[in-house]
Amino acid sequence: MGYRQRHAIPDLGVGVGLRSPHIAHVLRTRPAMEWFEIISENYFAEGGVQRANLERAVASYPLVPHGVSLSIGGADPIDVDHLARLRALAARIRAPWCSDHLCWTGYGGVDVHDLLPLPFNRATLDHVVERVRRVQGELGVPFALENASSYMEYEASTMAEHEFLAELAERADCGILLDVNNVFVSAYNHGFDAEAYIDAIPADRVVQIHLAGHTDKGLYLLDTHSDHVRGEVMDLYRRALRRCGSVSTLVEWDESIPSWDVLSNEAALARSVRDETLGRASKEAAWRAPI
Repeated sequence: MGYRQRHAIPDLGVGVGLRSPHIAHVLRTRPAMEWFEIISENYFAEGGVQRANLERAVASYPLVPHGVSLSIGGADPIDVDHLARLRALAARIRAPWCSDHLCWTGYGGVDVHDLLPLPFNRATLDHVVERVRRVQGELGVPFALENASSYMEYEASTMAEHEFLAELAERADCGILLDVNNVFVSAYNHGFDAEAYIDAIPADRVVQIHLAGHTDKGLYLLDTHSDHVRGEVMDLYRRALRRCGSVSTLVEWDESIPSWDVLSNEAALARSVRDETLGRASKEAAWRAPI
């Protein structure tokens, strides 16, 4: 039995990130959207407006927490307070899983607020496997790691990123958040085959897919989440769906955030691509506002 089946990971359909420019609209009108992803750390604090918004949102939609500062690949010990807050958040919103990034974010207690790449080798793999096992063992819900976009590589790397991620997921028995845009960006920046990357990921470990826009800087691509999803990324998405089947999909748009109508139309496009690829007609009922 595969990872998704063992953990009864649901297919939530297509969703978007719950971001501050749209929160008031979402809570007031409850628009037709299948689910929302939230940034975990934004909801760690007790009380306040954020907690109130969270309680109202989870009453109407499935929510999945996505973290940016667990530093699973870092040298510092796992932050036990961070882990406790994440566990409490996941329990409070009845999250079907939670996720963070395959990266490190600081050293010596200093968080640089960036997703820094790892050297892909056996020593790093052993280190991250042990840390993921601990996190997944303490969270109380399945845990998935996302492939981050990158702009540099280490001379110490002896494995391809997709080999590292696939073996990590198997050894640590965790899920994968497959960011298709990040695959495309990193493939362009480092000259590897994006399709081969998609094909090498263990399909049943993929619990979620990310789509996003990026910025072409000429010599490199920058993962900005500031535009529409490119056609080439949608093609990779089709390939991922053919391998993974019905997997929850999230459209990220975190910079130059557009109106709700533009964002929801981008989600609708992703849904039409998903339905077409999986060979089924779009279901109007799936886009109803929650009751």
